[in-house]
Amino acid sequence: MTEVIVLNHQTFTMHCSGALFWEEKSTLVVSDIHFGKVSHFRKHGAAVPQKAIQKNFDLLENIVHQFKPKTICFLGDLFHSSINSEWHLFETWVTKTDAKLFLIAGNHDIISPLKYEALGIVVISEIVTQGFLFTHHPEEREGLFNFAGHIHPSVKLKGSGKQFLKLACFFKSNHQMILPAFGEFTGTYSLQPAKDNEVYVITKDQVLRV
Repeated sequence: MTEVIVLNHQTFTMHCSGALFWEEKSTLVVSDIHFGKVSHFRKHGAAVPQKAIQKNFDLLENIVHQFKPKTICFLGDLFHSSINSEWHLFETWVTKTDAKLFLIAGNHDIISPLKYEALGIVVISEIVTQGFLFTHHPEEREGLFNFAGHIHPSVKLKGSGKQFLKLACFFKSNHQMILPAFGEFTGTYSLQPAKDNEVYVITKDQVLRV
C-alpha cells in the first residue's frame, strides 16, 4: 500500500491514494483534489454518479485516520472552481480534523481566501522548510528539493503486445517530486521518464517503483 523514500535525511511515505506523509514532521501532503469537480460535471449534464462526490471525502478521511497527521498541506487545486454543494461537505470534513491545515493556492483555487481562513485554513503561495520547497506548480530553485502538483503525472506501461496501461504516479527527479492528483475525475498527463527519474506508479492498493 505504501513505499518509503528518504530525502535530505527525512522519511517520506508514498500512499496509493497519491498522498505523501512526512514522518518527522507528521505532515500529510495532498495535491490536486479538485473538490467540486464532480458536482460541476453533473451540473453540466455529465453522467457522473452522485456517490462519486462522497468518495473523495471518504478517501481523505481514511488517509487522515491512518497517518494521524499534525499538519495537512494541500498543494493547490483543492477546489476545482467556484463554491458549490461540495463546499458544505468540505466544511463538515474540516470540523472533524484536529490537524493544522495549509493550502498552497493553485490555479484553480479561485474561492476567496477569506472563506478558507474562516475555517482556520492558512492560504499561502509556498512553503520553504528544511531544504524543501512546497509549491503548486513545479519549480526549480537552487539548494531546495521541490514537492509540487499541478501536472497530474502518469506513465504508460507497455505490455508484450501493443497494449499499454496508463497509471498515475509519483514522478521524481534529482531535485523534485511531482505528486499525483488525489481527486477522482481529474485526468492525468503522461510523462516520459529520463534516466535520472524515479517513477512510483499507484494502483488501487499499491505503490510500485517501475
